[in-house]
Amino acid sequence: MVATPIGNLADITLRALHLLQLADAVACEDTRHTQSLLRAYGIDRPGAQLIALHQHNESEAAQGVIARLAAGERIAYVSDAGTPGVSDPGARLVAAVRTAGHRVLPLPGASSVTTLVGAAGLVDTADGAGGFVFAGFLPSKAGERDAAVLRLADEPRSVVLLEAPHRIEALARALASLGERPVTVGRELTKQFEEIDTVAAAALPAWFAASRDRTRGEFALVLHPRPTATDDGAEGERVLRLLLAELPVKSAVRVAAEISGAPRNALYEAALRLRKEGPADENG
Repeated sequence: MVATPIGNLADITLRALHLLQLADAVACEDTRHTQSLLRAYGIDRPGAQLIALHQHNESEAAQGVIARLAAGERIAYVSDAGTPGVSDPGARLVAAVRTAGHRVLPLPGASSVTTLVGAAGLVDTADGAGGFVFAGFLPSKAGERDAAVLRLADEPRSVVLLEAPHRIEALARALASLGERPVTVGRELTKQFEEIDTVAAAALPAWFAASRDRTRGEFALVLHPRPTATDDGAEGERVLRLLLAELPVKSAVRVAAEISGAPRNALYEAALRLRKEGPADENG
């Protein structure tokens, strides 16, 4: 499993070049793309030594790779860019090859995920929430995407997302519901027009609207850790109590979470309890 550059051809590793020359065949996401990539490094392979293995034929093509491994061949696999099996094809191939009893060797290298995490300046929160969650591409349908963002709102750790240019503005609008939570946008990472910026989630639609160039290219985004809630949740409940007088439970919980940083699940439980208790007595 060979990682390849995500933009800058200089990001290939010496080990990757050695193996791509040594392998009996190269399985790849796109044979034409991979042929061009190999030639850029002075590696010229005949078409017969390139095996098409992509998201639409991965399970079937994996069996062909296994047959060649059984015959004693060495096969390299590359996706179009980055580390195979991370959003790109490759995971099913690895599972099938290992199940068949063959060895899988990972060759580390470029990945948009770790590239952006390294530039985002992520710092552990006061409550000890460290590390990050890789969520990849959220659903393309608006309702499912909004539901996914709602779930991410309760995730205390950083979250890494990927998105294509034709859906990036829709994702920005969905993430805007997270208010002041910082989001680092990585556009065209390692390429000529690379752009990395951190803005509040609520400002994302305006950030993209400021320049049409900002909607072009490939995107990785980091949703920074959720702000630490107050120790006893008193501030969140205080805000929630005020909002429940004017808003439905779902809306009140969402706004209270944005204002106070308190977890939505805890606020939702508090809202149900407050509704059950009824309005407070006017005399205190």
